[in-house]
Amino acid sequence: MVLRFGTDGIRGVANAELTPELALALGRAAARHLPGVEFLVGRDTRRSGPMLQGALSAGLASEGKRVVDVGVLPTPGLAWLAASRHAPGAMISASHNPFTDNGIKLLSPGGAKLPDAMERAVEDELDAVLLEAIGKSGRGVPAGAGVGEIVDEPHAVDAYLDHLVGSVDLSGIRARVVCDCGNGAASPIAPRVLERLGVDAVIVAAQPNGTNINERCGSTHAGELAARIVAEGADVGLCFDGDADRLIALDHAGEVVDGDQLLALFAIDLHERGLLENGTIVATVMSNLGLRRSLEPRGIALVETPLGDRHVVDALDAGQFVLGGEQSGHIVFRREATTGDGILTALKLLELVARSGRPLRELAAAAMTRLPQELRNVRVAEPGRLGSAAAVWAEVTAVEQALGASGRVLLRASGTEAAVRVMVEAESHEHAESAVDRLVRVVRRELGAR
Repeated sequence: MVLRFGTDGIRGVANAELTPELALALGRAAARHLPGVEFLVGRDTRRSGPMLQGALSAGLASEGKRVVDVGVLPTPGLAWLAASRHAPGAMISASHNPFTDNGIKLLSPGGAKLPDAMERAVEDELDAVLLEAIGKSGRGVPAGAGVGEIVDEPHAVDAYLDHLVGSVDLSGIRARVVCDCGNGAASPIAPRVLERLGVDAVIVAAQPNGTNINERCGSTHAGELAARIVAEGADVGLCFDGDADRLIALDHAGEVVDGDQLLALFAIDLHERGLLENGTIVATVMSNLGLRRSLEPRGIALVETPLGDRHVVDALDAGQFVLGGEQSGHIVFRREATTGDGILTALKLLELVARSGRPLRELAAAAMTRLPQELRNVRVAEPGRLGSAAAVWAEVTAVEQALGASGRVLLRASGTEAAVRVMVEAESHEHAESAVDRLVRVVRRELGAR
């Protein structure tokens, strides 16, 4: 089966599911639907990146595009370049997944992820290209001087680096920082930015070899960074995922400060300085109830969206808001970026800490108290029946009534596997766990356990 767009592009096992043949066909399909002569292509540090980048670029060039290879850089760096040059782009990355996976994310000329309608059009065109490849249909293609060229532009990333440096004022910073690049796309960028800004930084996991991206490092493996922070006597830890579009921070004791806490910190700071447009931020349905409780008494409103920073950006633009994000650490500063940007978020956090003169641990505790949250993935035979499973929703109602205003329930069918996500927040871990147990039992009974 041909891979399809998920919440964050096309993703699969490199060379098995996401093949060079598929990448080439996707390049041709994208070229036919995304405007402009120039097309930017970047990647993270996976071994399969150059292979897929070559195939995708060949597909783009075969349709007459001038392909600009910008090398290894973060997804938000490619998005910023796409916006500044008003050219579409493609990022080859599987984010926090293991090195065996890879993916392709397409970006519009404005640097944003493609809207659903455009993704469907590219998917339909991909089917047509694959039919052409096996001789079932045909169309004219450029030849001679009409064939596109592929050029290297490794220094294009310097403009993004200048943008990051110019986005903050760290002249008063005294914090010592440990920065985990996840052996990913942050590796050639984050150390240079921190050095230029005069930050006292210890850099770890910035020696990518093609197979060590996200391996016991990065935003999904913060334990080793926590120990390093304590050993170094550092004040702040910065932890990026494979393509550096998200940040998980850690305080001086190695305790995680997640995306919800970062959102609370930034929202309160912007609000107090009169810079939070329309007094509102955007977060997803997975954001902790503690975030909402933190914002309400301060007069800050919250708009809720489905998962995915694309939905967050859409809501930001619709409401003319300037800050949004996800619990996973995708934080969008809409004045400066078109998508979540882990390095920009890290710099904004260091600036906030420097301006406040208070340690991150103290700031995070004052901004928000997280409610215990229990999340389980329940493998079922028929996740598509969730919406019409009356017994499941009756049990959800019963659990919500039992929790009252002190908790909440979220059930949703997975978009990537035969599973239902069951999440409960409550005043204690025991209450959350007991409520999830109740819901898991009825989900398995009604939708067929696997």
